[in-house]
Amino acid sequence: MLDLLLHNGIVRTFDTPGWAQAVGIADGRISWIGDDADAPSARRKLDLHGRLLTPGIIDSHNHLLLGFDADAVSLEGADSLAEVRRRIADHAEARPDLDWICAENAVYSVVPGRRPNADDLRGLTQRPVFITTYDQHSVWLNDAAIRLLGIDSGARIHWGNPEYDDGRPTGWVTDFYTSAMTSAGLRGLQSDIPLYSPDRRYRRLASSLEMAAAYGITTVVEPQVPLAELDLMYRARKEGLVHSRVITALFHPVDADAAFRRDLREAVDSAPVDPMLRLGPVKLYADDVVEPHTAAMLADYANQPGHRGKPTLPPNEFTAMLTELDRLGFQTHTHATGDWGIRLALDSIEHAQRANRTTDRRHGIVHVECLHPDDLPRFASLGVVPAMQPRHCSPDLVAGTWMDNVGEERWDRAWRLRSLAASGARLAFSSDWQVGEMDPLVGLYSAMTRAGLDGGSSWTPDERLDLDSSLRAYTRGGAWAWHAEDTLGVIRVGAHADLVAWSANLYALEPGELLAERADLTLVGGEVVHDALHELTGTPPVSAGTRPHAPSSSLSTCGHGAHH
Repeated sequence: MLDLLLHNGIVRTFDTPGWAQAVGIADGRISWIGDDADAPSARRKLDLHGRLLTPGIIDSHNHLLLGFDADAVSLEGADSLAEVRRRIADHAEARPDLDWICAENAVYSVVPGRRPNADDLRGLTQRPVFITTYDQHSVWLNDAAIRLLGIDSGARIHWGNPEYDDGRPTGWVTDFYTSAMTSAGLRGLQSDIPLYSPDRRYRRLASSLEMAAAYGITTVVEPQVPLAELDLMYRARKEGLVHSRVITALFHPVDADAAFRRDLREAVDSAPVDPMLRLGPVKLYADDVVEPHTAAMLADYANQPGHRGKPTLPPNEFTAMLTELDRLGFQTHTHATGDWGIRLALDSIEHAQRANRTTDRRHGIVHVECLHPDDLPRFASLGVVPAMQPRHCSPDLVAGTWMDNVGEERWDRAWRLRSLAASGARLAFSSDWQVGEMDPLVGLYSAMTRAGLDGGSSWTPDERLDLDSSLRAYTRGGAWAWHAEDTLGVIRVGAHADLVAWSANLYALEPGELLAERADLTLVGGEVVHDALHELTGTPPVSAGTRPHAPSSSLSTCGHGAHH
């Protein structure tokens, strides 16, 4: 007898057969799939009333450690300097108890034609102000923060690179997240900025895990955990907060040596075997990001002649590092946004495979924002996963910065979702929370429209995907990326019963209508971790409520973070 029968639904299996009406679960796994008329008996039944049932979402790049914190202000949607100043001033007035005024999610284009600087923050508060950009790769400081950190006296900060103008610090700091997650960078942050304490980080982790279950995410990849913070993940597991399966990628700083790689190997080999929390991938950076002109480009930036950015390491050193990790048995998860950065990652993976005679590592390249046409077919031929975030290509995020920096003549290289899928590459989609919204429905909408959330300003329409291809990248594609295609990402007899019932049949909706829908029910291993309508639970479960929401745009976390 089945433990649970989900029936009268539209079931997309991403297996053979591709569609069904009902799914049966026993002992945490899928045990039957078919038509309602043929369904076996079950202890419990749930009528889906025509709603769509799919495999659970696999979010292949989600910074769980970057969840919200009420002691800071969010600048999401603040597209003018006046609005940024208003929110910071209001927060400073409302919170006289805070030593630092922290904010996050600033857009690069908030001051037209130039980078923001400390002068833009004058007159708001006497306290130090610390702001991260939406992609978490840059920081914006006021004069008080510059003085307190000693930047005006030439003091070094380990969590970024301050910019100077005629010897005077501007208040802008680049290379934030690549530096902040090194051992020295993390120690510096925890010493300098109160919200980077382990307790604050843990609260953000707990918040993110709860949100994931509520959004139908049954497997989430935390892509950048320093060894020093690995205990936070184990603590969450011990305290019962890991509701979705978590794959933890360990961060490899660019200057780490062979001894550090041995520490990584030991951490992974000594980790407990746990179906809900596993270690393994290693996060690398081939370059930085396009918006502050720090991504590595094959040709000059359109608006900075003579400047192309550069890789995080000389190419031969990066290739040697990735090749050694491959030899040690690691799957790599490499950030690369510029076309030179992407090519370097592909070249290094190809070299590693040849030198080590390894196959099927399924190394991933994250973001793949500006892809040279010559490199597009290499993902499929090398078995490299393009781990991409559809929301990142929305014009409301990239207009005025990314688009201007790259230049219109290279826009046809931007986020080539459809072209990669057509080439045979195994796309794996993700949110890049908290750089982008965690809700996979936002990602689906963005992949289908390449438009802003208001429905306007669509661009590069030739790279749009349909709903089925987009859902595949969030399910079966993600499972393949993490060597879990036999048990995750599909509705198949014997697979884990990781499922999501959506609030409607998404296939019957227009793209814009997806944004009004939600995950009604999330199951992980057959257990209910989210039940918006309390259909299977008499009391509110892990993630209660009718639709998960992040905190309002006025209060959020003291970001630090992660683009990408």
